[in-house]
Amino acid sequence: MGEPVQLGAIQETLLIPLFGRAEDARGPHSVLADRRAVELVEAIDYDFARFRGPSLAGSVLRASIFDQYVRDFLTAHPDGTVVDLGCGLSTRFDRLDNGTAHWFDLDVPDTMALRRRFFRDGERYTMLDGSLFDSDWHDVVTARGGPIFLLSEAVLLYFPEEQVHAVLRDWVRRFPDSPVAFDTGGPAMMKTQDRNPVFRAVSARMKWTCAKPAELASLGLTLVDSRTFGTPQPAVAARWPARQRRLLRLFRWAPPVATYKLNLFRT
Repeated sequence: MGEPVQLGAIQETLLIPLFGRAEDARGPHSVLADRRAVELVEAIDYDFARFRGPSLAGSVLRASIFDQYVRDFLTAHPDGTVVDLGCGLSTRFDRLDNGTAHWFDLDVPDTMALRRRFFRDGERYTMLDGSLFDSDWHDVVTARGGPIFLLSEAVLLYFPEEQVHAVLRDWVRRFPDSPVAFDTGGPAMMKTQDRNPVFRAVSARMKWTCAKPAELASLGLTLVDSRTFGTPQPAVAARWPARQRRLLRLFRWAPPVATYKLNLFRT
């Protein structure tokens, strides 16, 4: 019998990318080679087979684009601090640890209770219980000084615009001149959620619509880079299967692809 899952509606969506990474790792041309994800899926008592459709592969491609943003940060700042806000069961620290960086994974208590069954704190790795919308974690991650990279993958989308804008303003004030990475979705993406097979298995729905990430400049964020599945970084595209890369390039102007963006900002 595997580990039971007791998660809130939004938190349950963390199992989608976990399964996506596991399926990718089991394939012949893996993008992330995340064997730890396979171990987690096999250890958790959950009907992962209910998840199907292109969003599984999409979660892998998304992770690879965000991974590259983190790699670039750690290349410039090898001893910097990365904060993964709403980390779920991410294995990003395992994939990207350079041996000198400090890393914080933060999520709400029910998620972290599940996470702590499989992960342990270390000298440079710390798990924090809390909400990214609270400020309790701010002093903890700034205590050692140095540059900080904030990352929030597939989390902000599930909350109302006013709540998202408020927390982004907080980050701008609290973490000046820092890189911040998160995804945004336009109207075409939001309107098709119920037709997405993977969402038929969960009750949570995305709420925040942002068609033009550059307009978040009004909150104090400067857009540094913005990618879609049709326009990944060259180093990332080189790791994707050729057929998948060609197909996404062909459909890069299609609204569901073009309006979902993976963004890097600076406060």
